[in-house]
Amino acid sequence: MKHLYLIGMGPGGPEYLTIQAIETLKRVDVFFMLEKEGRGKEELLERRHAILRRYLGDSGYRVVTATSPERRTLPGGYQETVRAWHATKRQLFAQLIDTELQDGQNGALLLWGDPTLYDQTLSLIAELAAASAGTLEFEVIPGITSVQMLTAKHKIPLNRVGESILITTGRHVEHCDPSAIDNAIVMLDYNASFRRFTGQDMDIYWGGYLGCPDEVLVSGPVDEVLDALLETKARVREEKGWLLDIYLLRRRRASDD
Repeated sequence: MKHLYLIGMGPGGPEYLTIQAIETLKRVDVFFMLEKEGRGKEELLERRHAILRRYLGDSGYRVVTATSPERRTLPGGYQETVRAWHATKRQLFAQLIDTELQDGQNGALLLWGDPTLYDQTLSLIAELAAASAGTLEFEVIPGITSVQMLTAKHKIPLNRVGESILITTGRHVEHCDPSAIDNAIVMLDYNASFRRFTGQDMDIYWGGYLGCPDEVLVSGPVDEVLDALLETKARVREEKGWLLDIYLLRRRRASDD
């Protein structure tokens, strides 16, 4: 039997791991790390290594690094593109578990934020476990999400009294009717889709690199902070080669004026 832990590492700073996550790290024989292509990949890997050094030192475990499959656009559209990408990642995970994890050992993946929020690694590993005929089991260790970090850093509640909160993607807000959004956490927005929400009496609470030393925060009415926010996003991405960001869009109520 092989055992795999999916450990939520929070937003990247070692101090944001839960006690459960830290105790789980001590049981792991092999840590699998996927390395993305492009500038900034070394820093993304270093965040994981810093966590291991802080809580485990430099010995007693192995780290196996593999190149993360690139998502390539296919003629069949978005859904077909994602299916093919996930199939490639699933195959990679299967290969790593088969060749690098021995029977009776514990492996782990350190995943940004929480493994259950907009990270399909959980689904892929679940499929591998289901097809393993009992030779692979896995466990999910929850982590602090970027949603929690965003609202904590801006010192605001996630929800308002009597109102719901939507957690969605940039792909959705890029195409939806802006008037249909009242309170929405937006993740994975590579195209700065908040630009569509000018003239909507909307406030934005934006954060990049949350919980890390280079954290950046911007907030205010979308109409007033739009240019500064676009400049900030472009600048920090150019400086580091990568950007992990998230934001809350919130429509102002008459009582807020």
